[in-house]
Amino acid sequence: MLKLFNSLSKSIESFRPVRDDVTTIFTCGPSIYQRAHIGNFRTFLFEDILLRYLEYSGYTVKRGMNFTDLEDKAIREAEKRNTTLQRLTDQNIGDFMEEMKLLRMKVPDYLPRASESIEEAVAIIERLLERDMAYRYRENIYFNPLKFPDFGRIYGLDLAKWPAKKRRFHQDTYPGIQWNLGDFILWHGCKGGDRVCWDSPIGRGRPSWNVQDPSMISKHYNETLSIYCGGVDNLYRHHDYTRAILESVRLYPTARYWLHCHHLVMNGKKMSKSRGNIYYTDTLLDQGYDASEIRFFLIYRHYRKKLNFSDENMRRSAEKLREFKNKVRRIEQKADPGRPQDGEKAQRIKQVFGEKMDDDLDGKGAFDRVLGLVSEFEVDDLGPGEAGAVMETLRGIDRVLKVIF
Repeated sequence: MLKLFNSLSKSIESFRPVRDDVTTIFTCGPSIYQRAHIGNFRTFLFEDILLRYLEYSGYTVKRGMNFTDLEDKAIREAEKRNTTLQRLTDQNIGDFMEEMKLLRMKVPDYLPRASESIEEAVAIIERLLERDMAYRYRENIYFNPLKFPDFGRIYGLDLAKWPAKKRRFHQDTYPGIQWNLGDFILWHGCKGGDRVCWDSPIGRGRPSWNVQDPSMISKHYNETLSIYCGGVDNLYRHHDYTRAILESVRLYPTARYWLHCHHLVMNGKKMSKSRGNIYYTDTLLDQGYDASEIRFFLIYRHYRKKLNFSDENMRRSAEKLREFKNKVRRIEQKADPGRPQDGEKAQRIKQVFGEKMDDDLDGKGAFDRVLGLVSEFEVDDLGPGEAGAVMETLRGIDRVLKVIF
């Protein structure tokens, strides 16, 4: 049985979806004020592996992934480039979708945009105002986290450290991974000179980043999600904000399991746009790596551990994948695809792959175990049927990994 580390309970749990007929997943999408880099894609590829392995294991999955195209940073970037917000975000979304295709990622079933979910955001804020969870201050609207009795549970926040003096945080996001101990903004009331505004029953303005995910989830899911995913930095503020908002207006759990992928780092520092220490996929393509090798590097580490990028680590992982693919090609030459025979070798490959993947999606461990078995095969001793069974098994595994064929 698949077991996953649930950030909500801080423990490994057996996976049981909320519904028998479909497994619902929501994943935080890219911050589209700039182009996504390979550090961003590490998280999206973890989510792709999760989705593919669930399907490999027999689950039917419906996944949503959001585009927060109204955040402060995107508005500032559009002004900096002297372009419109929509033109900027359309370009970055288009680039992201192309890179998803390059890295063999499945396109989610739902791809909502915050700019297309204004009515849902307003309805949520109206309900929060009615329940006295939110309040107006000057032109803005804020959420009081202390009104939500279980606030901070995903992160494990110590509310004893909450300051006695009232504090309000006005921006969509703040630099670094830290907690803002105070009330957070839901609605930016428009002031003179603001160009991104909507008329609404709660006034003229725009929804904050904090309420954009809840608005997009509400548009497609009116039930408890089986899984909610994101990067480990979402443990600071973002996912606890989302949970508090949703569970204040929908009196049932947001998700049964919360999963978080750790950072890609360079020299011990998180790869980020703000630091300027970023690589893009075309940087690696220009260095001679192909898309499967880039994908492999980004998935070849347990998702809850930091992945360190260096030229040497990239080279080693690419060589490992090439070595494996060369062995697979030799087996393929011996195989009779029309007459695969269930054999001990094929069954053992399938078994060790499943054992490691069921252990909290240990993709690195799964690949290493499969590589170890295949490396031991004497290709010349394989019969055509036996080789055919091995190839059939490897093709099934590659529906998850998408790096072999």
